[in-house]
Amino acid sequence: MGLGAQMIGWDEVFCAHLAAASALRVIRFDNRDIGLSTPFPQAGVPDVQALVMKAMAGQPFGVPYTLRDMADDVAGLLDALKLERAHVVGASMGGAIGQEMAIHHAPRMLSFTSIMSTTGDPTLPPPTAEAMAVLFTPAPTTLDAFIPHYARVWRVLRGPHPFPDDEARDAERARAVFARGLNPAGTARQLAAILASGNRKPALRDTRVPTLVIHGDADPLVPVQCGIDVAGAIPGAKLLRLPTMGHALPVSLWPQLIGAMAAHIQISTSGERQT
Repeated sequence: MGLGAQMIGWDEVFCAHLAAASALRVIRFDNRDIGLSTPFPQAGVPDVQALVMKAMAGQPFGVPYTLRDMADDVAGLLDALKLERAHVVGASMGGAIGQEMAIHHAPRMLSFTSIMSTTGDPTLPPPTAEAMAVLFTPAPTTLDAFIPHYARVWRVLRGPHPFPDDEARDAERARAVFARGLNPAGTARQLAAILASGNRKPALRDTRVPTLVIHGDADPLVPVQCGIDVAGAIPGAKLLRLPTMGHALPVSLWPQLIGAMAAHIQISTSGERQT
């Protein structure tokens, strides 16, 4: 999943429908430093604003770990599960991690679906000011304050189009996220990894993993031009643009999303049963 997002960002019902549509098992997991996965407190908390300034100026800087390390985590998870290959799906930062997998672990991938992500090309359009503001707003430390904060963040990230089914579930989702635990320092370290990842476009041009790119035209955090760029960078990639989708996976769009993902998986598979 994306920056600071736990595995429950992949809704259980969404995953069940995807599993049924693709006739495969869906594996979701917390990235390092978030949710119930291993935290890295010994790495300290990076000064994100300083790193942003250095990244914008093209200056080098050190980070606790990189997106390449996080892609290596995924390969390690496949090893632990004794799976040779898998169909990889990543959203937002997860899509960037998937790109790192396609660059460094392509033999482990049967296919790749990149959702609302970017190549890291610095010339691409930036997020809206409102999206940046909610991204950098510290999460409250009490549940009563976290619930409206969570709803406000996702109201912005979902974009200008109304998605009442999701708005009605925001409080329930916020409680689930809070119950599993917040790690703002981990989110800062993940953001540092994103800032340090650079432009993956040159390396992506040499990848041959069957790829589907899904992006919303109304994405305020990662503008649709970024998805177009991903599709253009990966040879043979297919692009699906959804006019009303922002930086989220709204319930009302699940049929389109799942249908496209399942079709891509089925076309890409060699016929042997994989995850």
